[in-house]
Amino acid sequence: MSDSLPSGPPSDPKPATATATATNSPDEATTTTSSTTTATSTPEGPTPPPVQIPLSWPADSSLTLDWIQNLISAFDWSSKNLSPSELPLVLPVPVFDTLVLTASKILHKEANCVRIDDCNDNSRVVVVGDVHGQLHDVIFLLQDAGFPCEDRFFVFNGDYVDRGAWGLETFLLLLAWKVFLPQRVYLLRGNHESKYCTSVYGFEKEVLAKYGDKGKHVYRKCLGCFEGLPLASIIAGHVYTAHGGLFRSVSITPLKRSKGKKNRRITLNSETKPLCLGSLEELSKARRSVLDPPWEGLNLIPGDVLWSDPTMKSGLSPNTERGIGLLWGPDCTEDFLKKFQLKLIIRSHEGPDAREKRPGLGGMDVGYTIDHVVPSGKLITLFSAPDYPQFQATEDRFNNKGAYIVLKPPYFDVPEFHTFEAITPRPVVNAYYDYEDVIDSDEELDLASMVTAT
Repeated sequence: MSDSLPSGPPSDPKPATATATATNSPDEATTTTSSTTTATSTPEGPTPPPVQIPLSWPADSSLTLDWIQNLISAFDWSSKNLSPSELPLVLPVPVFDTLVLTASKILHKEANCVRIDDCNDNSRVVVVGDVHGQLHDVIFLLQDAGFPCEDRFFVFNGDYVDRGAWGLETFLLLLAWKVFLPQRVYLLRGNHESKYCTSVYGFEKEVLAKYGDKGKHVYRKCLGCFEGLPLASIIAGHVYTAHGGLFRSVSITPLKRSKGKKNRRITLNSETKPLCLGSLEELSKARRSVLDPPWEGLNLIPGDVLWSDPTMKSGLSPNTERGIGLLWGPDCTEDFLKKFQLKLIIRSHEGPDAREKRPGLGGMDVGYTIDHVVPSGKLITLFSAPDYPQFQATEDRFNNKGAYIVLKPPYFDVPEFHTFEAITPRPVVNAYYDYEDVIDSDEELDLASMVTAT
């Protein structure tokens, strides 16, 4: 299968539909409300641009809701009416540069674990899992949940790019929301926001196809922005969210400080000890600005947060299936919740393809699973990319739904699940990666390549 997208006509002009279902019970998928959204394209020929293109950066450098809505409309239209190489006609490189630079400055100043404490009785917090470049499903999700605003927070759990055909547009749209409402939109890092994954699962080739001779520049700027994405969040003091999940304690002690005014560095020693859970203080001190988090050495926490998985087996152990990160059991979930006075862990990282290979854990048919129920609370896996992956080598598809979670006062610790189906039909595109041969579920990683890529 070719790794580039065709420049031929868009998909058949059939209605695009999605159905959303809200579930209030965290233990059962009990349908309480449902809604259907339908969008219809022009029956014949390409539709005219919904806004004047190319888009320009506001003269006063202040983004508005109208600007973001125009961006949404322009990306949606271009995905159906333009070839990928024509994306610069919609979003020129100078506008891309300004958006990414502005967002990066905001992201790099945030803590490793952002705390969302300014919730009140009118607030809602929407938590979103993996979206993997499925632009049209992300647009639906935002519309279904309600756009970010003063009383509606969004926390995205990472994996914005790779596998899906519109990773760049998806990531840029979410960056625009971050710039517009930096204290209401939080973008956490996923394991696919790395040089290694984006070189294997399509994002790098996508960017090069869309921006041509400027593609390397655009890709490099995206990688730099990835480094600034925070690792985790704590919502209203009760809910911990991260892409992969929990992490180990890495005990380091100063060895000596070099003398002199120049090159003052602290040399660190790592103490060898059995695996144990890390603390929020350790998380706050980890060095997250690495393109590919290491699986060995002193800076293991970022890799754990991005790559780890829960298991039904007690204890903490290396995640040998992935070659990086940890596996943690219900006892570890209880210890973490109890120690930090939390009620809920919401993580992502595992779609239907991954869960198919994980005995003892639920599938991802409805976009979420409740993996651990312990005395102090629950551990939930949330996945927001329906009908995933976009490209599959067999005719049989998982046909999974996506989901997002809404947290409400007073304590924001009781999840309200909203499930939704994929927008159909998707515009006709080819994959940017060899999905027939590439490894599934990020398993059996080529660690040597990760070293080279770092």
